Amino acid sequence: MYNSKITGLGHYVPEKVVTNDDLSKLMDTSDEWIQERTGIQERRHVEKEGGDTTTSMGVEAAKIAIERAGIDKDDIDFIVFATLSPDYYFPGPGVLVQRDLGIKTVGALDVRNQCSGFVYALSVADQYIKSGMYKNVLVIGSEVHSKGLDMTTRGRGVSVIFGDGAGAAILSREEDTTKGILSTHLHSEGQHAEELALLAPGMGGRWVNDIVSDNDPDDTSYMPVMNGQFVFKNAVVRFSEVILEGLGTNDLQASDIDLLVPHQANLRISQFVQKKFGLSNDQVYNNIMRYGNTTAASIPIALTEAWEEGKVNKGDLVVLAAFGSGFTWGSVIIRW
Repeated sequence: MYNSKITGLGHYVPEKVVTNDDLSKLMDTSDEWIQERTGIQERRHVEKEGGDTTTSMGVEAAKIAIERAGIDKDDIDFIVFATLSPDYYFPGPGVLVQRDLGIKTVGALDVRNQCSGFVYALSVADQYIKSGMYKNVLVIGSEVHSKGLDMTTRGRGVSVIFGDGAGAAILSREEDTTKGILSTHLHSEGQHAEELALLAPGMGGRWVNDIVSDNDPDDTSYMPVMNGQFVFKNAVVRFSEVILEGLGTNDLQASDIDLLVPHQANLRISQFVQKKFGLSNDQVYNNIMRYGNTTAASIPIALTEAWEEGKVNKGDLVVLAAFGSGFTWGSVIIRW
């Protein structure tokens, strides 16, 4: 039996900074309104033409993670790429990363679990390594939201929240089963799928040709929708449940947590969970203020920054937790 451990981390965000004041010039909003509801001060957006893509950002984050892991790209046995915003409807970005990094013809898997995507991707990679099938797995979370948001007052409830960016991790084999990823825990509740969704394009909804042919300016089926209060209420419950599940599985208590890295959905959700578990500010890492919600990229970006700032050390108990569209949620318990 093996465990898997994170041996390298990297992140990449576009250069373009979009402040709350910038958004207030496009829609009826304000810095005060956004910060009060989300805690977000600014986010990054890719350039509209010729800028970063979901794949290219993932590649840049991966290069850093590979270097920090001290391995060669040809040591990678498998790729898992989590995103809701692929460059193409198909194929997914996993194979594009394999191509652009010049990695040998290893398998590439795409994960579509939105805000929980990186947690799900880590769980998949962890199981491949635990089974002995692979030794080094590249796991990426990357998103370009800015090109698909309704940047008007009509869409402000969603568009002020999301940003672009990427994070990556190298998961490697660890023979000491007291170290690395101790357990992962995944859940879903599809009855609430439409509470946070983008309904088109899709085979079951409206396809691209339908939208183009209708040319209806009031058609919002191709814009993300969110029942914010309902999502918030479910998130705080599921975050707590899945963290407790992970701790309980490993005979641990909340007091054992050295660092909690939650999905950066809303600063108010993180603060609620922090208070519930009695954690100090030093025990919870948040960067949503600078990047907004980057969906599948949020946890790897935050974890990378926390590591770079010296907040993650050998022997620490690190907990990752996410909740999002689907609904899906999950946690990862790590002994660093």
